[in-house]
Amino acid sequence: MINRNLLIVLFCFIAACSAPKADPPEAVLPVPHERQLVWQDMEFYAFAHFNMNTFTNMEWGLGDEDPALFNPTEFDPAQWARICKAAGMKGIILTAKHHDGFCLWPTATTDHSVKNAAWKEGKGDIIREVSDAFRAEGLKFGVYLSPWDRNHPDYGKPEYIAVFREQLRELLTNYGDIFEVWFDGANGGTGYYGGANEERRVDKRNYYDWKTTYELIRELQPNAVIFGDAGPDVRWVGNEHGYAYETTWSNLMRDSIYGGMPEYAEKYSAGQENGTHWVPAEADVSIRPGWYYHPYEDHKVKSLPQLLDIYYRSIGRNSSLLLNFPIDKRGKIHENDEAQLMKLVDKIHEDFSSPLPLENARLSASSTHGQGFEVENTISGDDDLYWAAEDGTTNATIQIEFDEPVRFNRFLAQENIALGQRIKSFDLEIKTTNGGWQKLSSGTTVGYKRILRLPDTETTAVRLVITDAKASPTLQHLGFFLAPKVLLPPSITREKSGLVRLKAPEEGLELLYTLDGTDPKENGQVYTDAFTVLQPTEIQVLSRDKGTGETSEVAKKELQIARKNWKVLGDGENTDHLIDENPETNYFTETNAVSIDLGESYLLKGFTYYPMQNRYLSGLITNYAFYVSNNGSQWKKVSEGEFGNIVNSPIEQRVNFAPVEARYIQLRALDKMDENPASFAEIGVLVDNQ
Repeated sequence: MINRNLLIVLFCFIAACSAPKADPPEAVLPVPHERQLVWQDMEFYAFAHFNMNTFTNMEWGLGDEDPALFNPTEFDPAQWARICKAAGMKGIILTAKHHDGFCLWPTATTDHSVKNAAWKEGKGDIIREVSDAFRAEGLKFGVYLSPWDRNHPDYGKPEYIAVFREQLRELLTNYGDIFEVWFDGANGGTGYYGGANEERRVDKRNYYDWKTTYELIRELQPNAVIFGDAGPDVRWVGNEHGYAYETTWSNLMRDSIYGGMPEYAEKYSAGQENGTHWVPAEADVSIRPGWYYHPYEDHKVKSLPQLLDIYYRSIGRNSSLLLNFPIDKRGKIHENDEAQLMKLVDKIHEDFSSPLPLENARLSASSTHGQGFEVENTISGDDDLYWAAEDGTTNATIQIEFDEPVRFNRFLAQENIALGQRIKSFDLEIKTTNGGWQKLSSGTTVGYKRILRLPDTETTAVRLVITDAKASPTLQHLGFFLAPKVLLPPSITREKSGLVRLKAPEEGLELLYTLDGTDPKENGQVYTDAFTVLQPTEIQVLSRDKGTGETSEVAKKELQIARKNWKVLGDGENTDHLIDENPETNYFTETNAVSIDLGESYLLKGFTYYPMQNRYLSGLITNYAFYVSNNGSQWKKVSEGEFGNIVNSPIEQRVNFAPVEARYIQLRALDKMDENPASFAEIGVLVDNQ
């Protein structure tokens, strides 16, 4: 005889399978266009700044450059494409024309282009070669075209708009599918317009007649998204750090904005809950301080912790990430840039390689829209399925229970943005050992993707509490991950007073250090708070994962005598910047020399000069003379020489000389990189302890 309870279960199962699927929730306007959905799925792609500025060592060219200067010696767009593909990037946007007006293709609109370059005797086409190389790797291609043109004689006149649109037509007609057209907000100013060195301002709101320009793009490349401060398809995130906001809406009050609007970043760049149009954010940032290649930035490529922070604060905050590579004078992505990119990519893969097995968990939701919109859809991996709460509900809870305790430190959520962005705030809670609930973290907007970095957490149950929404919330994906710690050495800083601080590359790491030259892995003291070091010492430090016991490499730093009693002689502003042990602050002097009272006599055996670390360098000392004194009035020269290649590699310079007793030191600039006042980030001395 068939068990009666089994019959009831079978009947209910059959009834559920045959029940009609509920109609989808109504969309909450605004909603994305199909081209925007395709773009959003790209997530991570490259920017390449490569143009005349590469060869003039400028960021913004003036428009008076000789086209013949453009001459990459080993141009290799296939290398760019291979690197981008290996990194999981989905395409590239290339600076077809920057503000100086030089065009990377043989345009019919101006002579200021590659057709007059030394490269390939004027017969080359950068746009052709880069677009072909990327499509050969299955990647997409986009173009940056500066509206501002500091070279064209008609800029600022109505005639220029026809030229600008013809350049667009050439780019959008002759080079295959374009996925994004990128317009800068910089418009109008000084330049060499047809040789006329003058300033030309334009009405940024009306001069370009953007509506007609957008219609041209829609005609020629209907699937391309258009980027600008106001979109119309993708908007600037409002900064060049690569950071979206804790609250980032894809909705934008688009009609209130125009390109180059001064108050845009402060008022509009984060998007608005009540925005009238769907214009999601794109976070653009360079892997170096500058957008274009400068040899002196070879040692300034962003570190792994910096790049990780950018990733989580862009893609993890409802934005795409446009990461720039300053292509070098060879025509390649520099080796340092590639190395740091791959460190980032490897770490991201590592962070998301250990998802919690939610298919073995028990999921429940406080509210469901109906058949076909169950909470289990959030872990199906199917982009066409999603959970939706009951109509009229603006808060809901999803609970996930596990048979055994689980550990995680990352949380990922995605809304079904095809129906509009809805979630306004949420809490993430975990079940405690006594059966209660504890808030682990809170968030605001979700949108296309939200990722939270969390402390290492162990629990048997998690619940996502959506506390507020514009309309009944939806979720397409949920995920929890256990990311390994970033096992890099801690940073070491010291104040003028001698106070030393260590900083971990990530929370949850233990720091070990020694001051006696021994290995901190064996003899290290656990760092708990800042400590003082006054005498010359070598500090060795490492990071240790408290959970696994794994350690980072050891970082070493030679600390010289503390500068607490030093005094810069003479008058001037910011003299303390010269000896504050902070290379990010600078001191300038018209006298091209600085003198310092060390407070007492030392047996000196050398000195250090740390050049300024600004994006734009000036006053760097290239040739020097170093003097010492016991009374501050009678000086003896103990060293003279050159800081070789300091302009291209502005790192700390170390000079040794025969030991000499002295209380006062003086560094004189015999020659500099330019005519500006001599600049200094830091000066230090090397002391003989014997």
